Amino acid sequence: MPEPITLGSGLTAEIEEDRWVPGAVQLLVDGTPQSHVNLRDPSELFFEYIRRIGHVIDLFRPAAQPVSALHLGGGAFTLPRYIEATRPGSRQQVVEIEGALVDLVREAAPLPKRASIRVRRGDAREVLARLPEGMRGAMDLVVVDIFAGARTPAHVSSVEFYELVRPLLSPDGLVVVNAADGQGLPFVRGQAATLASLFPEVVAIAEPQVLKGRRFGNVVFVAAAGRGAPLDWLPRLLAGGPHPARMLAGREFDELLRGAAPVTDATAADSPAPARELFERN
Repeated sequence: MPEPITLGSGLTAEIEEDRWVPGAVQLLVDGTPQSHVNLRDPSELFFEYIRRIGHVIDLFRPAAQPVSALHLGGGAFTLPRYIEATRPGSRQQVVEIEGALVDLVREAAPLPKRASIRVRRGDAREVLARLPEGMRGAMDLVVVDIFAGARTPAHVSSVEFYELVRPLLSPDGLVVVNAADGQGLPFVRGQAATLASLFPEVVAIAEPQVLKGRRFGNVVFVAAAGRGAPLDWLPRLLAGGPHPARMLAGREFDELLRGAAPVTDATAADSPAPARELFERN
């Protein structure tokens, strides 16, 4: 494996082999596991929230049908690899702010040569503002999974940010957002209100104790670009696991929103940092 590197943010990034899964590697940034990739079988997903997003990718279009996808946040390119493995021929773009991280990943875990995956280096919000006009209305899927170390930066959590994302979606396209939070879910509830202010249909999926705000974890939001988009596949997400799982939609999603206001640039804050012991390695 390559030597650890220092990123532009000052954080340390390293890639290590998974001791338990032959052929798999893990990316850590400042000690926080950020990506896991099975290079022998990229269709195998490891982290719980990534598996939930993988099920969305499996179900929102007919099996094996190529899609157009934009990934905001690159990491080790786990989901672009997954889409290429399960939906060959897909056209994908990845935005990653840390150019040195892109180089590290490409050295330790090269992308499949056949894959149509373009990497754009830069801050996600800045890159969104200058994407080609031809991408507007053309994306089947936009995945927002942006972290600086263990936290999502404030400027990629606001209404103004998502107003740059929304025009890229096809009429029946989806935005999938990973949000991490803990006690009381202040960040997640703000993200729920933000997405609900811009998209006609939004659901939240997570482990029940996380959705109750009783422990730190990841909540996956699925937001539809158009009202009446065919979302009849959503209930099947829970059947695919990981278990236990719960989905908030309709009235239950409205309960999550209760008292929360959409986040603007003026009110946005970074997501909370998880306790360090969550990621301690033995």
